[in-house]
Amino acid sequence: MPDSAPVIVWFRQDLRLRDNPALTDAAGLGRPVIPLYILDETADVRRPGAASRWWLDKSLRALGKDIEALGGRLILRRGPAARILAELVAETGAEAVRWSRLYDAASVARDVAIKAKLAKAGVECRSFNAALLNEPWEVKTGAGGDYRVFTPYWRTARAPAGDRAPTGRPGKLRAPAGNTGSDPLASWSLHPTAPDWSKGFEDWAPGEAGAQRRLDGFLDDVACRYATGRDKPAVAGTSQLSPHLHFGEIGPRQIWAAVQGAAVRQQASHPQVETFLEELGWREFNHHVFYHHPNLTGQNLDSAFDAFPWREDAEGLMAWRRGRTGFPIVDAGMRQLWATGWMHNRVRMIAASFLVKDLMIDWRIGEAWFWDTLVDADLANNVLNWQWVAGSGADAAPYFRVFNPTLQGRTFDPDGDYVRRWVPELAGLPGSVIHEPWRVPPEALAKAGVEPGVDYPIPIIDHVSARKRALAAYRGLRS
Repeated sequence: MPDSAPVIVWFRQDLRLRDNPALTDAAGLGRPVIPLYILDETADVRRPGAASRWWLDKSLRALGKDIEALGGRLILRRGPAARILAELVAETGAEAVRWSRLYDAASVARDVAIKAKLAKAGVECRSFNAALLNEPWEVKTGAGGDYRVFTPYWRTARAPAGDRAPTGRPGKLRAPAGNTGSDPLASWSLHPTAPDWSKGFEDWAPGEAGAQRRLDGFLDDVACRYATGRDKPAVAGTSQLSPHLHFGEIGPRQIWAAVQGAAVRQQASHPQVETFLEELGWREFNHHVFYHHPNLTGQNLDSAFDAFPWREDAEGLMAWRRGRTGFPIVDAGMRQLWATGWMHNRVRMIAASFLVKDLMIDWRIGEAWFWDTLVDADLANNVLNWQWVAGSGADAAPYFRVFNPTLQGRTFDPDGDYVRRWVPELAGLPGSVIHEPWRVPPEALAKAGVEPGVDYPIPIIDHVSARKRALAAYRGLRS
């Protein structure tokens, strides 16, 4: 290829400059670089949910500024990726394309077809791993197959996970001649309007710089108590890196190296570090399972669950979505989700269990709601975690576990601070009873300014009876 022939870097879920092997490879060719993002809503790839579109809007703005600082310009195009790439190659004379791999079946099929079409036209294509510590096909059982249980998977996957050191960012990008056309980002309407429901998202800082600040803050303050603090939703005990990871504003290798460095500097002890790295491992495990079982968005990994007697309960579903179930820890989580686009992981499990086991509503309905409302809605993680809670997924033993929302609330929010933050109508109740207001004497409720069924709903279901019903359904599957 002549030095003047541009190379296109197709950004997808790798919206960063550091530790981006596709960008590093392209910049190293010494040719003009055309950074490109395509909003492809025409393929079989699932369309981002509303909260993810909000995040994407801010992340692309940040990426554009970062690229400009290196002398380049981010090109935005909307339409089928195959068509957009072919058009851009024709417009610019580009003779090479680089991108970071995606692992869901629809993206894989699309990328294979694009690579074949471009290669036939004489365009060199190369793809790279920017999203995972290990490729899904690299970790194998002793028999050469894939894993469905986390512990043996992580035992095998952990050893090579830190072998690949993260790389820096290019010093500069050589811009191509001419003025390549780009869509105005505002024309994509990614930010919500009429109404703008994202007012509570202001604490997020999408973009590579925001991701790095989030990681630094975690290492400086939270990592030292991660193992004990991560299950307490009322405190800042988690990294909240998940949306940055999903959009690729920071890579797992960067996080891995930084956390290991914190252990060396004694910012965090070995047990705290290992607990956190296992969470990265769970993310890897989900992507591993999802790659080898690509139909899990609609199918149960455990086919026995195809016969599960899911119920239709429109009123119960609406109460769950709105945080009006009458179970404070569930309602607090669902309101936090709606207000901020994020929910504490422990509360995600409690809220999901309530939907699929207390209400016996199909996990796919809950997964779709989380997909639309979570800023960190990652397809593999969302689908596999919902199946884990339902009991139909990988490593889901005991599949029949039914979380008691009252006991979970008392255990992980013992003083009720999390509930008070998100269910303010209960703020006047003491922590000893805030997780079961239906047991509070009427005079105490009146003193706290709570009228049952008016200020706060009466529980929409009896948990003891619901648990018995769910367990009977699970027994029916096995018989």
